[in-house]
Amino acid sequence: MNTSPALRQRRRVTVIGAVLLAAVIAGSALLIGQQSLAAASTPLLSGPVTQADGLIREEGTVSVFDDVPAVTNLDADLLAAVRAAATAAAERDGVRVHVNSGWRSAAYQQQLRQDAVAEYGSEQEAARWVATPENSEHVSGDAVDLGPVAAQDWLSQHGAEFGLCQIYANERWHFELRPGAVANGCPLMYADPTADPRVQR
Repeated sequence: MNTSPALRQRRRVTVIGAVLLAAVIAGSALLIGQQSLAAASTPLLSGPVTQADGLIREEGTVSVFDDVPAVTNLDADLLAAVRAAATAAAERDGVRVHVNSGWRSAAYQQQLRQDAVAEYGSEQEAARWVATPENSEHVSGDAVDLGPVAAQDWLSQHGAEFGLCQIYANERWHFELRPGAVANGCPLMYADPTADPRVQR
C-alpha cells in the first residue's frame, strides 16, 4: 500500500521520538540506580553522633591517656608514639598535649564531609579540609589531631623523635606516624589533603 510523503514523515518523527523517549527513560533509570547504589554505600548515622563514633565534644578535655574510643581506637603504634611524646613534652617543658580528634567512625566522617561541603560551598573546597570516609586516615585510626597550639609547636620541633609528623601545611594539628622520621626527620608537608598522592581524594 502506498502512503503519502507526509504520512511517512510523520511516522519517522514518531519513531525517532519514541527512540529518544526510551533513551531518556533508560538514562534516568541508570542515574537513579547509581544514586541509590552510592547512597547504599555511604555510611549513615542511625542517630546523633556520640562518643562511640569518636566524638570529642569540647577541645582540651580529652587527654592522650584517656580511655575513650577517639583515643583507644587509634592505631596501636601511633597511640604509643603520641603517649610517649606527651609524656616527654610534660616532663621536659611542662607542655600538655590533648586530643581534639582521633579515630572516627565512617558515619561520623561522612557527616563531617557533608558539613564541610555545606560550609565551603563545594566538594573540591571541602576536600582541602575533610576527607571522605574511604580516604580518611582518622577512620583507619592512622591520624590524630592534637592541641593546644603550644603542643603543636612542641611537636613540630620534637615530634620526629617519636616518629610523629605534621602532614598538611594547612592543618598544623594533624599528626601521623612516620617511623622513618626518628632517623631522617619528617618529610615535607603537603599543602593540603588534595595534594597528597597516597589516595585519590
